[in-house]
Amino acid sequence: MKVAIIGAGSLGQSIGKGLLKNNVVSSLYLTKRNTNSIKDFNNYDEVVLTSDNSEAVINSDILIFAVQPRHFNRILESIVPHLNKNHVLISVITGFSIAKIEAIVSKDISIIRSMPNTAASVAQSMTCLSPNTKGKEKIEFAKTIFNSLGISMEIPEEQLQAATVICASGIAFWMRLIRATTQGAIQLGFEAHEAHELAMQTCFGAATLLKESGNHPEAEIDRVTTPGGCTIEGLNEMEHQGLSSSLIKGINTSFNKINQIKN
Repeated sequence: MKVAIIGAGSLGQSIGKGLLKNNVVSSLYLTKRNTNSIKDFNNYDEVVLTSDNSEAVINSDILIFAVQPRHFNRILESIVPHLNKNHVLISVITGFSIAKIEAIVSKDISIIRSMPNTAASVAQSMTCLSPNTKGKEKIEFAKTIFNSLGISMEIPEEQLQAATVICASGIAFWMRLIRATTQGAIQLGFEAHEAHELAMQTCFGAATLLKESGNHPEAEIDRVTTPGGCTIEGLNEMEHQGLSSSLIKGINTSFNKINQIKN
């Protein structure tokens, strides 16, 4: 599989690391204006670093675009002469619609909008995919790519904005909750590195329990709350202080913001 990541910033690098870790590429072109910042990728034989997007397009079949939205229009226009019907364009760019991409490159090109998150670098991304009509022919192929980076799900394009908040911004939301738990553990007397380990593993364990059991979160909560116990006391205080409502409000605020920048 010949892949090019156009725009090897934070997310682009995460995707690249995931693809390399899972040995799913025969060649991987990474483009960036200044390739010195990604020179560590030179340790991989299958990687080519370049600042020339056209070079990457010509030598690849799968094109993953991870540039800033304000640059995407210009970059697409510059690579149109090098596109052919076998290319698959995958955009991980927030808010840039399929219709707008088609208007530049044509409807005859397979286009798939994708929203992975930075956990792709450790093969734990939750990635949502939305294809154009031509791209539906390649959706299973795209799922194969992103399933190597975690789990993928096909959804309607109109839900991508919401998926971006839940899955991409969601990484930051969960990091903040882990940080808060760490701070609480420090206040209870643990050293910082101990508190961090306790918070991380407990979060990982909670998610794993739900994935492996298929249970609703409340079912697992019931397993660890006893009448008059410390767990229900803590949960009730958190709810009194607005834990759930604050998280829901934050999600909705992010969703309102992302819709302001929709293209």
